[in-house]
Amino acid sequence: MAAELDFSPPEIPEPTFMENVLRYGLFFGAIFQLICVLAIILPLPKSQKADSDSFEPKNSETAKKPKATAPQASKKPKKETKKKR
Repeated sequence: MAAELDFSPPEIPEPTFMENVLRYGLFFGAIFQLICVLAIILPLPKSQKADSDSFEPKNSETAKKPKATAPQASKKPKKETKKKR
């Protein structure tokens, strides 16, 4: 009875090119997602240079210039439509 049993390893076919592309694409996608989640959970502190730029005093030229008023979209005349009966 022992001679009838086959204990050889099963034959596993070589993965095709598309299976390899899919496998490594899934790995890279999972790594990218982990990096994105970690970026949300552990935000990096801002650099000192960016913080010091925001606190610089404004020049007197820029403070005295009046701001040009842009035409606002909300003040356009509304298009009149006929009532449907």
